[in-house]
Amino acid sequence: MTGDGQEAGRAAGGAPLEVIAASLRRERRRAGLSLTEVARRAGIAKSTLSQLESGTGNPSVETLWALGVALDVPFARLVDPPRPRVQVIRAGEGPAVASERADYVATLLASCPPNARRDIYLITVQPGPPRESDPHMPGVVEHVVLASGRARIGVAEDPVELSPGDYIAYPGDEPHVFEALEPGTVAVMVSEHV
Repeated sequence: MTGDGQEAGRAAGGAPLEVIAASLRRERRRAGLSLTEVARRAGIAKSTLSQLESGTGNPSVETLWALGVALDVPFARLVDPPRPRVQVIRAGEGPAVASERADYVATLLASCPPNARRDIYLITVQPGPPRESDPHMPGVVEHVVLASGRARIGVAEDPVELSPGDYIAYPGDEPHVFEALEPGTVAVMVSEHV
């Protein structure tokens, strides 16, 4: 996704704003935190958080990850609407959120149901600035299988170059990076919360 012709009412890449807004309000209330405190913990402006909770903001993947860390919830809990028992997501569908710093889109394929601790994403990325991720919640491990293209992925100080079919697991609670080295790079990522 390039961001051209994005529909109103969707975050960059396609996650429905009303889902994100309701999730942020729900998780902030669950945590018993004020708008000011969540914004401070996430390193964003209070007005930005207020806009997101009202469904009028346009959050990047970085903003949503920071809010997930601030609220101590997985990223998926902020972007994934309730799902039916049997679920099929066709190519190009699903809640997607774009990076503001790289040509990188994370599409949530499956979030963890109650008492399970994993989320599955389809990652599409193009060459350009790498997607540099701040540490997620303690204990997060990311598993990536590269489907197409070529990429450098892993812990920020020592990423590994992968080709199609290669797999890597690395601590997501440390700074990490995903950099496409070829156009059309696609991967499946499982974020495991332990």
